[in-house]
Amino acid sequence: MPELSYALDTLFALFAMTLIIFMVPGFAMLEAGLVRSKNVAAVLTVNTMIYAVASMFFLLVGYSLAFGSWENDTMSKWAAFLFQMAFVGKTVNIMSGGVSERVRIVPLMLFTVVMAALIYPIAVNLTWGANFLKGTALDISAMHDLAGSTVIHSTGAWALLAAILIIGPRKGRYTPNGTIRVFPASNIPLVVLGAMLLWIGWFGFNGGSVGSISSKESADAVALTIMNTNTAGLAGAIVVALVEYIRYKKFDITMILNGALGGLVAVTAGADIFDIYTPILIGAIGGLIVVFGVPFFDKLRIDDPVGALSVHLLNGVWGTLAVGIFADVSFFAQLKGVLVIGIFAFISSYVVLYAINKFVVFRIDAESETEGLDINECGLESYPEFTRTI
Repeated sequence: MPELSYALDTLFALFAMTLIIFMVPGFAMLEAGLVRSKNVAAVLTVNTMIYAVASMFFLLVGYSLAFGSWENDTMSKWAAFLFQMAFVGKTVNIMSGGVSERVRIVPLMLFTVVMAALIYPIAVNLTWGANFLKGTALDISAMHDLAGSTVIHSTGAWALLAAILIIGPRKGRYTPNGTIRVFPASNIPLVVLGAMLLWIGWFGFNGGSVGSISSKESADAVALTIMNTNTAGLAGAIVVALVEYIRYKKFDITMILNGALGGLVAVTAGADIFDIYTPILIGAIGGLIVVFGVPFFDKLRIDDPVGALSVHLLNGVWGTLAVGIFADVSFFAQLKGVLVIGIFAFISSYVVLYAINKFVVFRIDAESETEGLDINECGLESYPEFTRTI
């Protein structure tokens, strides 16, 4: 019954899209909880505007560039678009958290336009889409990246790295004598809520990327993908909790949650083709990457308030390469995909960010940074009754 299959897969895509949209408040709550109280309203505004702006320009330009056509024989073409649209803002969400507390909203939105209309769609074109490099030496269509360990997570994180190199660290983060000043999170409950919303959204993120649920085989594939996704998140959280307790005799919930997210990023490339045990190892290594990645970037004075480089960049690379290690997929194809997308995403993002910064400066002035972005960028505070200490 082709009409029933069409209807079921359309419903499945719309449901998965809805789960992915839950990641919008997920990113917003996670970032709002991790930054200082004087910057919370700005973070919430940025995340809301990213969803609106990125989705609009993906509709107008990006989707056609990525896929070449709106036609779809397996489900409603509108459902297929909405599912893909749900992904696009995540690339900038990844970036926005890492440059929070010192970046102005207008230039960030200008970059969002370019990311949604050009940079991300080109990355999709080369992998999941029309592939204008097919048959050339740079063809990376053989890379298996189910839901975007590289295409989404690494792309957004390469853009973040480029932005940090241009914008620099937060004021006072690194002292002249080499010490690192800790800026405490403003709201730990929001961090937990945001991370759990992201975790739940990941079931649509990865499960929906299987593409169909209208047959027994595809239904099993979706269930396996979601199970493996969850398993990797569990492993990442558990390993980070153990390491933190062994090292400090303390449980840092922010690190535990980032460990879970690292595991989720890592399994995103191959959750559909792993057995039920491999994600335990992949997620555990993903958690360890977060534990050691966060201080590594701080030693380099690369200021990332939410740990996005460790979660999304390092684990995006690890997860993509893990497919070539643990599944019947060419490791060379995976490595080639990581390199091609990484070079393209970093260089294109750096050029665009540098150009925008020449005309509309990304970084807020030092006085406004001290006072907080809420007052200077949004004209309101999230916690006006509280006395700020830093």
